[in-house]
Amino acid sequence: MISVITPVYNGEKFIESCIKIVIDQNCPDVEHVIMDGGSTDGTVDIIKQYAEKYPHIRWVSEKDKGQSDAMNKGIAMAHGDIIGMLNVDDFYEPNILGKISDTFKGLPEPSLVVGNCNILGEEGHLKYVNKPNNLKVTDLLTYRSPFPLNPAAYFYHKSLHKKIGLYKVDEHYLLDFDFIIKAVQAAKVIYIDKLLGNHQQIAGTKTVESLKSGQHLNKIERLLEEHRNKLPLLKKLKVRGYQTFSKFRKYLTKKGLYPTSKP
Repeated sequence: MISVITPVYNGEKFIESCIKIVIDQNCPDVEHVIMDGGSTDGTVDIIKQYAEKYPHIRWVSEKDKGQSDAMNKGIAMAHGDIIGMLNVDDFYEPNILGKISDTFKGLPEPSLVVGNCNILGEEGHLKYVNKPNNLKVTDLLTYRSPFPLNPAAYFYHKSLHKKIGLYKVDEHYLLDFDFIIKAVQAAKVIYIDKLLGNHQQIAGTKTVESLKSGQHLNKIERLLEEHRNKLPLLKKLKVRGYQTFSKFRKYLTKKGLYPTSKP
């Protein structure tokens, strides 16, 4: 079974479409675990309305310590052996969950399956497609390959949390990055070159506001450096070598001594 977990707080604008996205997947082996953080708008009323009609919806409404805490509570509630995190304002491609269920058949535990994700701007226009086709930890930690930018495009065995722990409750911005760095070191990683999810970058959300403030890249660098320092010695040396070469290449390029294109 796949357990799709949705953390939400005052998400009246998006919660109905999120619920419908999972319903319209027409996947018989799925549950939708909705963790509401004590919303004061109409979110809970909408959840109740759908939960009365659809038994695959399970939900709780109570105060929490933020998104990571809500996700951890959802994991504890989940009945499925496969976890998918779906933020209330993001969505899956049609008929993906059944295909994901088939993909996991025969995979060793714990496995992490990653696909492509549309990154959408205001009014749903496509900004670019996130294709995280290289998930080696040394390359992720040195900006040599893109991170999976949204959990709508990856799924994993629930048992992975037994090896890496739960989401960091005190991390409110880069919880997904922190998870991925730990996960690729502990799981069997499968990349499929297929569009799985869609991430909407909407004004007013914490990620977009962090990007606007100019602090997001600084937060990412601090997190990556924290994980670089935790690497085994040989991987740490490899990462430091990449960093040194990158700085030297930038210096040579600035001096006009490094070729930027083929002759």
